[in-house]
Amino acid sequence: MSSAAALVVPAIKRHTSTVIVAHGLGDRMFLAENWRLRNKFEETKFVFPNAPQIPITVNMGMRMPGWYDISDFGDLATRSDDEAGVLRSQKVFHSLIADEIKNGIPTERIVLGGFSQGGAMSLMAGITSPTKLGGIFGLSCYLLLREKLQSLVPAENPNKVTPIFMGHGDADQVVRYTWGKMTAEKLKEWGWSVDFKTYMGLQHSAAPEEIDDLEKYLNQRIPPLGDKGGAL
Repeated sequence: MSSAAALVVPAIKRHTSTVIVAHGLGDRMFLAENWRLRNKFEETKFVFPNAPQIPITVNMGMRMPGWYDISDFGDLATRSDDEAGVLRSQKVFHSLIADEIKNGIPTERIVLGGFSQGGAMSLMAGITSPTKLGGIFGLSCYLLLREKLQSLVPAENPNKVTPIFMGHGDADQVVRYTWGKMTAEKLKEWGWSVDFKTYMGLQHSAAPEEIDDLEKYLNQRIPPLGDKGGAL
């Protein structure tokens, strides 16, 4: 199963960090464009992978870019996930991380995140990554493979202490706010550090305040090294 090549926004200065952003149904390119216009994250390369075209059951089987199939919009605790699709996409994200490491980027300066379906995949692929990441974030998303996820985490659990950022609008009409909150609570219960922020009145989208919070999070996780950073 193939997909279009990832879109890449290269670093403006010396490339010292990479942020991989997985899409949902919206366009997350605006994140990089917003920060570039304000001269932010100039040492960071942004990678926007494209999901393959697959049939989506809830959309009458129509083919569209998807990281996995969605069979229903049932309750988070009872809904069934497309395990094969999720695991297939997990390999894609782990491969993207490995590519950045091969290109000389320290693993702790790689951040994985996304929105909606992409956010759900980023949480799943992030905490199951075989290498330590600089950060993991998920916007307007939810937990995948809740009954199996812990068994997929590497024995050494390299991302046990990697801070996770989550943001969710309390008026989200697509991915329920309670799903995001329950996801954060479950991850905390399992031992991860999660900063879950609520955005009042926000539907299934991103708000300026949320982007500002994400920017602060990234500044903490991948601060610029400048000329004093030494060899990578």
